[in-house]
Amino acid sequence: MERFLGLKHVEDTTSNSLKKSLLQMLAKYGLSVGKLRGQGYDVASNMRGEFNGLQKQIRDENPHAFYVHCFAHQLQLVIVSVTSSCSSFDDFFNYVSLIVTSASSSCKRKDKLLAKHREDILERLDSGEIFSGKGKHQSTNLVRAGETRWGSHLTTLARIESMWNSVVKVLSMIHEDERNTSRAGGLVRKMESFSFVLNMKLMLKVLRITNELSQLLQKKDQNIVQAMSLLVDVKTRLITLRNEGWQPLLDEVKSFCIAKKIPVPNMDESIPRWGRSRLDGNLITQEHHYRVDTFLAALDAIITEMDHRFNDVSSEILVCFSCLDPKDSFSKFDVEKIARLTEIYDQDFSTIDRSNIRDQLETFILHMRRVDLFKDCQDFSSLAMKMVEHERHIVFPLVYRLIELALLLPVATASVERAFSAMNIIKTDLRNRMADEWLNDLLLCYIEKEIFRSIDAKEIKNTFQATKNWRIDLPRPPRRPRHD
Repeated sequence: MERFLGLKHVEDTTSNSLKKSLLQMLAKYGLSVGKLRGQGYDVASNMRGEFNGLQKQIRDENPHAFYVHCFAHQLQLVIVSVTSSCSSFDDFFNYVSLIVTSASSSCKRKDKLLAKHREDILERLDSGEIFSGKGKHQSTNLVRAGETRWGSHLTTLARIESMWNSVVKVLSMIHEDERNTSRAGGLVRKMESFSFVLNMKLMLKVLRITNELSQLLQKKDQNIVQAMSLLVDVKTRLITLRNEGWQPLLDEVKSFCIAKKIPVPNMDESIPRWGRSRLDGNLITQEHHYRVDTFLAALDAIITEMDHRFNDVSSEILVCFSCLDPKDSFSKFDVEKIARLTEIYDQDFSTIDRSNIRDQLETFILHMRRVDLFKDCQDFSSLAMKMVEHERHIVFPLVYRLIELALLLPVATASVERAFSAMNIIKTDLRNRMADEWLNDLLLCYIEKEIFRSIDAKEIKNTFQATKNWRIDLPRPPRRPRHD
């Protein structure tokens, strides 16, 4: 159960200062650094650095405070890598941003456009095809993709694809009615190109394959085994797409282009490589450019980056924990790998514990598979609650201690990221001089809403009234109307 402890002011963001502040906060709440069993930070080198980062300094004091890089951040960085692997994708996303900005601003210009296209504009406004981002037609509006939220790129591209005719029409009208030279006309030409359609279809395929994993990793409650299992499936699908997906993708792109009257290039035609001049004489075929330099280059970069970023998945500690997964009647159960965890966490298990763990595991698995009470357990949390409910944590204390450790090891920092987002909501430009203590109190109330909803407002007012003699009493809450 994660709780917001509060803000801590730091003198600077060096790893030494961060460590000092972290230890002070732990001491404030009576927590010992020696009891840490998991760390999770963002991608900044001063946090996750392998030699001088905060996680390394903490592990120097406590080697059992294992660091797991946030899975959600790693997935985001994997998808971002495609833009650096192929210049055409970098240009593609820049054009997508310009298209969304231009089409969305058409709503603001509707008065100017109304004179020439009154009926067409009104019809499209009523149907939600001119993109304001507000109202009852949000499901059909274009949305600006966030730089750090790659799930939003899927929504943006999917809506461009589904509302293709409307987007092109709106951009054309903007081009016709602008007094100054408009870039909307160039965006229409860019959209109606084979290259743009191919990039759009490929990125839609990749983002749809990774979408479920992205959504899972942004949830507040995380499960190591579930994340690892889905990650393996996503990698398998990407490899299959890389090996077998070119021809189906090409056929889909050609069908789309024919339907939208977009010219399809001759795949045997010779063209210069991307960024090269024809004068260099380094020519390749259109088919080579789209299949090798675009399709394969993008997928190879994503798969390689995923293997690199998620190397923790193949590390010993996560693999060992996955063997305790209760799903499908403990189908992944492995006594030796689970017993290995007691050696990794040697401070939590004595020599006698490490000698007894294998026998306890053998008895544990026989009992779990025989008793019907535990057959519906799907993850560590449900297993732990069920064991406590039926007092099996007393019968199998060593196994239960391993389950506790599995629940402590973080695989995402989604709740931390939401706390930072809350800070932007609380501390606005109009309240930017707010002191740390006041900001901390407001954040605590905002982030821990569930706790404060359970507190009776009358008790809060009575406590506040009793702190000292106030000039007037706080007003009583209004009575709720009685219904007969």
